[in-house]
Amino acid sequence: MTSTTLDTMRIGTRRSALALSQANAVADVLRSAGHLVELVEVVTDGDRSSGALADIGGTGVFVTELRHRLLAGDVDVAVHSYKDLPTGTADGITLAAVPPRADPRDALVSRDGAALAELALGARVGTGSPRRTAQLRALGYGLEVEPIRGNVDTRLRKVADGEIDAVVVAAAGLQRLGRLAEASEVIDPGQMLPAPAQGALAVECRDGDAGLAETLGQALDEPHTRAVVAAERAVLTALEAGCSAPIGALADVSLGDDGDEIYLRAVAASLDGGRTVRLSITGPLADANALGTQLAADLLDAGAADLIGTNP
Repeated sequence: MTSTTLDTMRIGTRRSALALSQANAVADVLRSAGHLVELVEVVTDGDRSSGALADIGGTGVFVTELRHRLLAGDVDVAVHSYKDLPTGTADGITLAAVPPRADPRDALVSRDGAALAELALGARVGTGSPRRTAQLRALGYGLEVEPIRGNVDTRLRKVADGEIDAVVVAAAGLQRLGRLAEASEVIDPGQMLPAPAQGALAVECRDGDAGLAETLGQALDEPHTRAVVAAERAVLTALEAGCSAPIGALADVSLGDDGDEIYLRAVAASLDGGRTVRLSITGPLADANALGTQLAADLLDAGAADLIGTNP
C-alpha cells in the first residue's frame, strides 16, 4: 500500500513504555496536523532476549523487526530511538524525519540521591552500555560497574530494591516517561559523552511512499537536530564501529561569524577505562557529515583503533 496524506498512518513501535511514549509523541504531532494515526505494537528480538546486547547482535536487534514490518506493508511508519539504528543504510527505507531532540545527556539515578563524585568507593553502578562502562571506569572514582539489561522501570527498581547502588540511563528516557525528577544528576558531557544520536528519534517510511515522506518531514523534521545527529553518527560510520561500541559523541549548534556552526566532541575508550582519546572539531552546519568523518580520522590518528578493535 502507498500511503497518502488522507490514509490512516499505521505507526510501528516497540511495546516498551518508553517506545510507546516516543511513538505517541510522534502520533500527537501528526494528529495535531490533521492526520489520522494508529499505533501498531511490534515485539523485537531485543525485547524477547535477556542477554547482553553485544551477544544478541547489538542494539540493531530493536530495529530489524520494525523494518521488516515496514517493508512488508504491515505498518506505514516506524519510530525508533535513533541511537539504536545500525550505521549502514537500509534498502527500501528512507529516513523521513528527525524530530526535535530531547536532552541527549546521560543521567545517574542513585539510591541515596548522591551524584557520581559522591558515590562511595566500590559503589555498584549498573549499565548495559560498553560506552558508559568505559567512561565510568575512566573517571577514576573506584566504582564497580555491573552489567544490567531491562527497561527503565526495571533498572530503577534494581536501585530501589538495593540490588545496585546506582544506574546510568539516558536523561531523555526519564524525561519522556515523566521521571526526570528521580535523577540524582544529569551528567555533564565533560565527564561522560552520550551515545551518538542519544535523545533523538528516527521516523522511517518506505522509499516508494514519497507523499508520506514529505508529510512526515513537514510535520516532524527539525533541520538542526538532523544535522547534529548526522555529525555524531558519521563518527561511528567512519570508525566502522557499531552502535554498541565504546564511542561517545555530541554535537551542538552555535552561531559563528559565518552562520550556524557545529561543535562536535567525541571520545573512544578502552572498556577498562585505562585509555581514552577525546577530541573535538568545529565547522559549518552544512558540513555535518564531513565533520564527523574528519573527527573519526583524527581519533584513529590518536590511537582510537586500538581501543575499539577497529582497524584504520
